[in-house]
Amino acid sequence: MDLSGIDFQVFQYINHLAVKIPLLNPLMRFLSEDAKYLFYLGIIVYWFTRVKQNRQMVAEALISACLALGAGGAISYFFYRDRPFVHHAVNQLIQHPANASFPSDHALGAFVIATAIYLYRKRDGGVWFILAAMIGISRIWTGVHYPLDVIAGALLGMIAALAVHQAFNRWFIAQKCWNMGIDFYEKIEQRIWRRDFSKTEG
Repeated sequence: MDLSGIDFQVFQYINHLAVKIPLLNPLMRFLSEDAKYLFYLGIIVYWFTRVKQNRQMVAEALISACLALGAGGAISYFFYRDRPFVHHAVNQLIQHPANASFPSDHALGAFVIATAIYLYRKRDGGVWFILAAMIGISRIWTGVHYPLDVIAGALLGMIAALAVHQAFNRWFIAQKCWNMGIDFYEKIEQRIWRRDFSKTEG
């Protein structure tokens, strides 16, 4: 059996769990459609802790996500793959356009942020990795991705986060530009926040 055959068999097994364990379907719908907002919220919270290391972590996550999504878009164009529901009878639990399936943008985005966080905060990163994995599984469970779509997206996200982290650590100019940019931003932020605080006090 070739790789695509194995991929489809694993897809069928996971996707059929929607019939075998319907109690989990609402959770899988949430993970597949809305759990990405937890990552967005996490990024915002980490940024506004006003800890410089957290802010570098967030900056790396956003840069990595942009690079990975750009690469993912190119891959999906040159190696186009239809969604499972286009050619097969599947248990499709969510609505989705019949666009490119490979790689999974949801898995890519979740794993790129989870990796960026893990590189700075191991314990937090472990929790985000678990959530990212659950999102990946949910995309198969709900019938909108094959397992290889999810694996490719996850790997692409992790590679991008690692590459950007290495660039920040090894390239002096990248670190210098970051320091200049964040120092400038924090000066402006401090003025705004102090002004609001003084108004509240008055």
